[in-house]
Amino acid sequence: MLSYTDVTKGVIFVMDGEPYLVLDYEFLRMQQRRPTSKVKVKNLITGKFGEHTFQQSDAFEEAKIDKKSLNYLYNHRDEYWFADPKDPKIRIKFTAEQIGDKIKFLKPNIQVTAYVFSAKGGSASSGKGEIINIELPIKIDYKVKEAPPSFKGDTATGGSKVVVLENGLEINVPMFINQDDIIRVNTDTGQYVERAEKK
Repeated sequence: MLSYTDVTKGVIFVMDGEPYLVLDYEFLRMQQRRPTSKVKVKNLITGKFGEHTFQQSDAFEEAKIDKKSLNYLYNHRDEYWFADPKDPKIRIKFTAEQIGDKIKFLKPNIQVTAYVFSAKGGSASSGKGEIINIELPIKIDYKVKEAPPSFKGDTATGGSKVVVLENGLEINVPMFINQDDIIRVNTDTGQYVERAEKK
């Protein structure tokens, strides 16, 4: 069991049967009062954020989280389908709400990391655990589908322009990027990193 001082940044713990990731932790000790800890958390199933204050009497179970690889296949309406690379017949569906902002970075055949949560005596199917969230690679390469033309002198002055990538994502890039270039994008920041080699 985890005490209120163990629930620090980066720890994943179970509260009300669901796993939470601690994003921020602050230990508070005030005169004449019992010490408490204040945490900012993210629910790994719903994706919702929240803040909680814990006291000495609070104790939590550490979440059992395993990781597995999945390949992104396609989406149909609000359903996003993935497959197990070792057994493509195993298909896993996520909703747009579950994936959240990561949707805009998805493209067919990229490999993501899935988090599998096993609740103690919980609702995990077949005792194998429930896939609750996915994590994208930090950097993904995309082909530029549409790019406005660059004019002489643009590249010398720096500046940027908006291009459309193969998956429909629009981002700012340097003026020298052209249609059919392969560029690398940081999925944490959503920003252009560098031009990769043309494929």
